[in-house]
Amino acid sequence: MGQLEVVKVMNPWEAQFWLDDSPGNSLHTKLLNQLTLDIQRGRLAPGFRLPGSRALAVQLGVNRKTVQQVYEELEAQGWLVTRQRSGTFVSENLPEQGLSPSSQRLVSSTHRAKAPSELLESLYQDAVGAFPATPTANDGTPDSRLIPYALLARTYRRVCIHLSRQSKLGYGDPRGSIELRESVRNMLSSDRFMNCSTEQVCIVRGSQMGIFLAARILDPGKGAIVVEALCYPPAKATFEANGFTVLKCPLDERGLSIECLQQILKQHTVAGVYVTPHHQYPTTVSLPMDRRLALLELSRSFKFAVLEDDYDHEFHYGSKPIPPLASLPNSENVVHIGSMSKVFAPGLRLGYMAADVRFIERAAQEIVLIDRQGNTLSELVLAELMASGEVRRHIRKTRKEYEARRNFAAREFDRVFGDRVSFTVPTGGMAIWVDISKLLAGRNLDALPGKDSTLSTLYTDDRRAPTHLRFGFGALSEKEIRQSIQQLAKTLSG
Repeated sequence: MGQLEVVKVMNPWEAQFWLDDSPGNSLHTKLLNQLTLDIQRGRLAPGFRLPGSRALAVQLGVNRKTVQQVYEELEAQGWLVTRQRSGTFVSENLPEQGLSPSSQRLVSSTHRAKAPSELLESLYQDAVGAFPATPTANDGTPDSRLIPYALLARTYRRVCIHLSRQSKLGYGDPRGSIELRESVRNMLSSDRFMNCSTEQVCIVRGSQMGIFLAARILDPGKGAIVVEALCYPPAKATFEANGFTVLKCPLDERGLSIECLQQILKQHTVAGVYVTPHHQYPTTVSLPMDRRLALLELSRSFKFAVLEDDYDHEFHYGSKPIPPLASLPNSENVVHIGSMSKVFAPGLRLGYMAADVRFIERAAQEIVLIDRQGNTLSELVLAELMASGEVRRHIRKTRKEYEARRNFAAREFDRVFGDRVSFTVPTGGMAIWVDISKLLAGRNLDALPGKDSTLSTLYTDDRRAPTHLRFGFGALSEKEIRQSIQQLAKTLSG
């Protein structure tokens, strides 16, 4: 009888994991801590092959992306190693195994930090995961290749020389340089019909900082924050991080439902309502005038702030945009937040807030605690470009380009998908909201190829199958749009 060969198998059984009793306030933290504990206790021995991210996500009932992020973090810490085409394994050389539990607590201060929400943790992982890989997620970002680099460089050089000669690179007004605030006030007055003074304008580092400051100023003890049912995830995370209960108001084909908002106001005390009325994020629909006026009337009756995120007002095609909420009657409670990032690129961190003088003063007080003031050099460069008309010329030029890309993307969706998808061509912005429910027909879809599309599940924490996707065309050439849609078709066709 021949000798039997004994084969060593590290995983003769499927590893089971249980998160209900794991330490942590989010699924990401629970899984991270549980895997680390299992390795430290020897349950997962060096060389042990972990389940694939998809298999573990199904076992635990979590998003696959959560598992992938945990695996990547543990690999960065030295607990795991990934071998191409083989899988993810427990490292043979584990970190800090010689330290006692008390010593490990001394070298780690994370147990003293306030835990982030699961949404905030996910947004952070997306942000740090964008480097050094490129491009970052494109759900309606501008094309940085269209930036007038030569003009910017000349203006930066000229302003820098002037400031150094005049010794004006010291501390300044936390509300922003007076030159840029005046330029923004003039733009809001002439282009958006807003009657505001320079004292009602504050310069911030992009619209996200404006949202954060507004959340800091409003009092969580005086009510919840209402957001659109599908909304900008960093805004929701900001309100949660500042102690607010976030209530979701349904949307329909005309944007925020005023009837549903009225019901929320009858049942809850509300401190503020966060809206994207110009082009609703992510669905791209514009809030019509009758709903805008009704929202403002409710804000006066129920005494809540309206946080108007006007993130892409400059890019409206075919017709004139509806005036912003801040320009309409009964707009005393509106905080208007905008950004120049869509005009140039996200890397140019300049935005603005326009509101009541007292609100702006409170925002400036918060800025003093964050970074004292903004970037004087960049602010004066933008102020000069706005005053000379260069910004307006750049907007006119890029608006035509983005409109052409929108039209091309719409034709490509029709050509590639036919009636298997549906969408309304947006009146502005840099993205299309596409109904893909016919193609999926209940089929689960974890992710999409590339970074030019995002599933509707990204914009809500409801556990539901995706029905739409947001396709960003702004950052893509026509050739890139065609390639991205063809790649998308392969995935959606299953």
